Amino acid sequence: MNELATIGHNRGPDPIDEALAPYGDYLTEAEAWLDGAAVENETQMKAVDALLKEVKAAEKAVTTAQKSEAAPLHDAWKAALARYKPTLDDLDRMKRGLIAAVDGFKRKLAAQKAEAERKAREEAEAAAQALRDAHAKANASDIEAQRAIADAEREAEIARIKAAVAKKDSGVKGMITKTFYEVTDHKALLHWIAKNDRDAITAFVDEYARRNHSLGCKCDGLRVWQEKGC
Repeated sequence: MNELATIGHNRGPDPIDEALAPYGDYLTEAEAWLDGAAVENETQMKAVDALLKEVKAAEKAVTTAQKSEAAPLHDAWKAALARYKPTLDDLDRMKRGLIAAVDGFKRKLAAQKAEAERKAREEAEAAAQALRDAHAKANASDIEAQRAIADAEREAEIARIKAAVAKKDSGVKGMITKTFYEVTDHKALLHWIAKNDRDAITAFVDEYARRNHSLGCKCDGLRVWQEKGC
């Protein structure tokens, strides 16, 4: 009786194993060398250099196998993106068109509501001040003064409620607040950053040195040198 086939039994050879097959002995020998000991003589150096050459070749073979296996998947991924793109682009055009159509009215409505909220807030502040003034002038034995205080309290409360309602209703659905910026004085900003955010200056200087040191930059405060190594 034949053995039952296990899952994956009928699959082809693994491309990684195939890529590494010609280099198995070299990789085993490389592992033996990597026991923590350093090279001590020229003979050992030549042996390690020869192994390094084979390990690099193995790496190239695996990279080639990786690209060969991944290419069809990547092509399928790109094809799927391309198939959906026209529809998504059209939906995006519709979305941007609708936003543009309503943008002007929403801006106008938002401005109107902001003005109404401002007026309601000012009226509430004025009513609160009137109440404070009435309390300051009130005579406990003067009934008319006490009635004036009661009236001022009612007016202040009504104004406060109106201001709260206006503030709650000041937004317009779909409107967002965007923040913009403009550098008006580069030198002044640089001085401010140097004084208040030294880490940002340090990060910029380090990155500038990394990008420009190999171009022969004769910069103050930058030392460039060379060393031979593997």
